[in-house]
Amino acid sequence: MPPFTRHAAMATLAMASTFGAPVHAAPASYTIDPAHTYPSFEADHMGGLSTWRGKFNSTSGKITLDKSAGTGSVDITVDMSSADFGLDTLNEVARGPELFDVTKYPRATYKGKLAGFVNGAPTKVTGELTLHGVTHPVDLAINTFKCMPHPMLKREICGADAYATFKRDDFGMDGGKNYGFNMDVVLRIQVEALVDEPGKDKVALASPQR
Repeated sequence: MPPFTRHAAMATLAMASTFGAPVHAAPASYTIDPAHTYPSFEADHMGGLSTWRGKFNSTSGKITLDKSAGTGSVDITVDMSSADFGLDTLNEVARGPELFDVTKYPRATYKGKLAGFVNGAPTKVTGELTLHGVTHPVDLAINTFKCMPHPMLKREICGADAYATFKRDDFGMDGGKNYGFNMDVVLRIQVEALVDEPGKDKVALASPQR
């Protein structure tokens, strides 16, 4: 092959490899929608006499998701003073030193990695919960996960339903233990998050569903 022809062919191959290669979108970033995100919890009362149920009314945070790579992250902050059992008297007790002690520990955080991807959707989160000034590993199981165009905002929104269990005395909250209260807590999380930057290159690549 003549030198000029050989050089032209090599240049053509180089351009093809540069511009024709598949383009992978960067991980999409999402902001928690506080109006549709309410972590709730269930805890024992008097060793099986009944079950307390409550939720937190103020949650914020960020989520990243890269469907093609099967990766993502979660960074959530919960305002502990927003604990709501539906009973003002119980709310005050829960916010006090017997339980959450919100004056000393005003926030709880959860930071983790999305994992166990199946068809582009995560099935769990491996992370750490910081609660009452104590940090321990807590993994979340994801029951459902879906991304879709928001019908009104015209931007991608992702949502999930997740749960975990932990022992509250591991976090220094052992109120009632001497009376036989079970220390197990069930944490359930409904979460929705809106993509920060609309556009085809700023979404989680199609719509993972599970």
